[in-house]
Amino acid sequence: MVQILIIDDDPAIQRVLQKAILKEGYQVELASDGQKGIELAQALQPSLIICDWVMPGVDGLEVCRQVKAHPNLSTTFFILLTSRSSLEDRVLGLDTGADDFLPKPIEITELHARIRAGLRIHQLTNDLQRQKRLLESELAEASEYVQSLLPHSLEFPIQIQTTFIPSRQLGGDCFDYYWLESGELVLFLLDVSGHGLSAALPSVSILNLLRSRSLSDVDFRNPVQVLNSLNRIFQMGGQGDRYFTLWYGVYNPKSHKLIYASGGHPPALLVSPAPTPCTPQSIQIESLRTRGIPIGLFSDSQYMDAEHIIQPGSCLYIFSDGVYELPQPNGEIWGLPRFIELLRSLHAQNSSSLAKIQEALIQENQGSVFQDDISLIKVQF
Repeated sequence: MVQILIIDDDPAIQRVLQKAILKEGYQVELASDGQKGIELAQALQPSLIICDWVMPGVDGLEVCRQVKAHPNLSTTFFILLTSRSSLEDRVLGLDTGADDFLPKPIEITELHARIRAGLRIHQLTNDLQRQKRLLESELAEASEYVQSLLPHSLEFPIQIQTTFIPSRQLGGDCFDYYWLESGELVLFLLDVSGHGLSAALPSVSILNLLRSRSLSDVDFRNPVQVLNSLNRIFQMGGQGDRYFTLWYGVYNPKSHKLIYASGGHPPALLVSPAPTPCTPQSIQIESLRTRGIPIGLFSDSQYMDAEHIIQPGSCLYIFSDGVYELPQPNGEIWGLPRFIELLRSLHAQNSSSLAKIQEALIQENQGSVFQDDISLIKVQF
């Protein structure tokens, strides 16, 4: 049964309200002062509260503040009972958290109408919160599934470490690395546009295609063939208007040659071995990126590759844009140049572990909850 709490220090008002509300079939509880009203509200968690504004001790505004601040009462509909009618008073009441007002003297027909409206809003708010919790649970399960598909660290013959921090909404990041029969190492990271399951599902589909090498007539040692094939398959019109960015590279450990291509993706960053003595200014960082728009935008898009000879002791970072698109208090974005300077500084200090990088990103983000997925691959040659 719907429970309604009346908080009023006037016994006559209490009786009038109680009688009128009981006639409508609701359960009624009474409190004769603000403090008792707060205690009853926390204990009973009623659907609706009618509270007098002016009471000795704890007044109606303070009751409203404390009720709305309680996590279990945030959806309780709160009506302030008052003889005040000025605009300033109504604004003050609404700013405090009141949902509606009931003027004195009380008109019973209006009382019933405001209670019905308040209970409808209370029910709708509860339904929305249930749906929100369900969606968050589904996103959490999807996030765990995506993480279960990502590769483990590799220690030999090349050291590879990864970090993946899913955003609250779950983005479209995926990555992998594996050895081809030819002895070459494939490395890739992709980021599907948008958030939620509609971004995560195609991301996993692309991951599985690349991991299983299921693209027809494609030499997976050739990044351009891979990107062109994906662009033919994943056009926006057939994928819910989703496109994605991709960095794809193939490393030959015998020749130390890395061949790579990218489609609208942030550059991979190659950090050369640190000289001696070492300062941040002496750390050389090269951006490895080729021209090409995100995959899925246009069917006739053309991609190109590039080559680079990797010096032993070099370090390659492959990442999504969530790593550096961190909102700052002044409204700006932290940005790629600052991420590059962070790597330069950490390498100069010989403390470029992924844990240190993640710690710095959390500090720049001012919290561990990110607006976009954080994906980062570190390859130590």
